[in-house]
Amino acid sequence: MRFMIIDDDEAIRSMLQELIEDYDLGEVVDSLPGAAALDNKLLRLHKIDILIIDMLMPERDGVQAVKDIKQNFHGKIIMLSQVEDKELVGNAYTLGVDYYITKPLNRNEVVSVIRSVSEHISLKNLVHNIEDNLQTVLRPVEAHTKAEKPLSIGERGESILSTLGISGDAACRDLLDILRYLDTHTDADSMPPLTLKTLFLALADHRHSPDAQKEAKAIEQRLRRTIFQALVNLASIGIVDYTNPKFEEYAPRYFDFAEVRSIMRMLENEEKPQISQVHINTKKFIRTLFIDTKK
Repeated sequence: MRFMIIDDDEAIRSMLQELIEDYDLGEVVDSLPGAAALDNKLLRLHKIDILIIDMLMPERDGVQAVKDIKQNFHGKIIMLSQVEDKELVGNAYTLGVDYYITKPLNRNEVVSVIRSVSEHISLKNLVHNIEDNLQTVLRPVEAHTKAEKPLSIGERGESILSTLGISGDAACRDLLDILRYLDTHTDADSMPPLTLKTLFLALADHRHSPDAQKEAKAIEQRLRRTIFQALVNLASIGIVDYTNPKFEEYAPRYFDFAEVRSIMRMLENEEKPQISQVHINTKKFIRTLFIDTKK
């Protein structure tokens, strides 16, 4: 994370910079004694992720500065002040301040707030990266009808896996091969009750694996890890925006929603989800993926 610190108290600026550096929270790229020169051009020039600014300063106070830059600044703002007046604090939040820290500064509180802000930014960036990879799925139907030839089941499957943020995973090939196998042996409306073991063994045999049992087990383990990652990706989207169309469309259909909520709670509590903590319904995931690619 890239920080800019603005405070007319040099001791405060030094303390904040030391905390950020000592706890490996990021890089302080600019430290200013006042907000007179602060504008969006300066923030863009330094690629600032987090602005830490004092509320009351000569020439131009922090509240006015935030009001002037907030509309075009997409980073996070932490405001410092000795003022504890609820109305002033409320006004600061209304203007777009993300966190408010009261002076004198408490080391643990400052570190905790900065970490929370940084993790929120990282999560938001993750969601944006996932969204950038999913645009193909959300293009209007008309765009697909203009294609010279219809997409194959593998291409449709890869597009959905990209939407779920797992197209680059090792199990992506397994899932695409499974889709092709099911495409030649069944259809979405009358999918037979194949067991996963039968399906994985059939895929191993199709690949002419010298040890089909071992390969089938490896396929099962790879799929569990990758499907779990898709679950975490969707839960991350849901935390940032519960009404996100990707979250609303895929989360309740590809997963048991209770498991999605469980992962969301872990992420909200800053816990790292473990695959052992949730039930991965591989069969439901594969069946839903197959149905979607056959639409």
